[in-house]
Amino acid sequence: MSWKIPLFKIYTDEDDVQKVTEIIKSGMNWATGSNVNLLEDKIAAYVGTKYAVTFNSGTSALHAALASHQIPKGSEVIVPSFTFIATANAPKFLGATPVFADIEERTYGLSPEDVVDKITKKTSAVMPVHIGGCPCRIKELQQIAEDKKLLLIEDAAESLGARIGDKKVGTFGNSAMFSFCAPKVVTTGEGGVTVTDSRDVYERLKMFRSHGRADTKDYFSTNEYLDYISLGYNFRMSNIIAALGIAQMDKIDKIIEMRRRNADYLTGKLKNIKEIKTPSAPKGYYHLFQMYTIEAAHRDELMNFLGEAGIMAKVYFVPVHTSHYYKEVLKVKPHIPVTEHVASKVLTLPMYPGLTTEEMDYMAEKITEFYERKH
Repeated sequence: MSWKIPLFKIYTDEDDVQKVTEIIKSGMNWATGSNVNLLEDKIAAYVGTKYAVTFNSGTSALHAALASHQIPKGSEVIVPSFTFIATANAPKFLGATPVFADIEERTYGLSPEDVVDKITKKTSAVMPVHIGGCPCRIKELQQIAEDKKLLLIEDAAESLGARIGDKKVGTFGNSAMFSFCAPKVVTTGEGGVTVTDSRDVYERLKMFRSHGRADTKDYFSTNEYLDYISLGYNFRMSNIIAALGIAQMDKIDKIIEMRRRNADYLTGKLKNIKEIKTPSAPKGYYHLFQMYTIEAAHRDELMNFLGEAGIMAKVYFVPVHTSHYYKEVLKVKPHIPVTEHVASKVLTLPMYPGLTTEEMDYMAEKITEFYERKH
């Protein structure tokens, strides 16, 4: 379907085109090259960690993070169900069990209180998610992990640049993952990165993404044999994609500010509609609005009404535990009432840097029209 207002549009400029074109025209180093290292350095410096390792997707980066921290097979990893399914799948890739804890309603992140209740002798890690550009209650989760001697792995796929005070998400846990999938704050189409302060984890991450090979030199630029130290995957990010990532990172603060400005404008248009709740963040939390998610009465009817008006709205997220695989195959039945309550009301509206005031006015007009018809 051709939407008048799609859910997202990628923000791009001539710098993106130029940097990618330079690599293509070079005729070599498309797979690996200096841009990969440069992008990793940029990300580590921006987030505030010692190391960053890029991957071909956020899912690969999350898988690698857990593997590089040597999550024990048969252990339990506490995760939310209100997230993309990759969060729950990543522990299963390693033979661990995802245990679903409930969320809290302000940030839609893991509830620290319920996390404590879900910890058992088998728990090896807690993996909170920073949803849609808003930090979760990560400080409290960090304290719980420290007290219980558990790993804390941040799934910050949607929240590169979000922070609490001056401390960015991705620096609270032992490691963190960010995604560069198409609708994210900065994007390479597909891609991801794991950040960490641990040198040992950093070295394992690099081998894990490259067949377990000790890449002490560029594989495609040397005739020396590079040995294979461990089992690994082909999860590398290409030099072409890394060039695009560099161009995107060079304007990340501009992109974030455009998002926040648009979110403020749209909230101003919607805040007086009593049937909906607009997104906000706790005091001191810096929200990126990678997603603009409202809670709405008659949610499904509103979504369909907006669709008929050419406005794409979508439900993020249908809880993971209700998917066929987790519900019917794995027979998972967690008690997470807040998750199920929130999931029945949320609706994500279009939000991206290039969204115009005219488009946001149109969205607000249609939402107002919908609820006026309901009266």
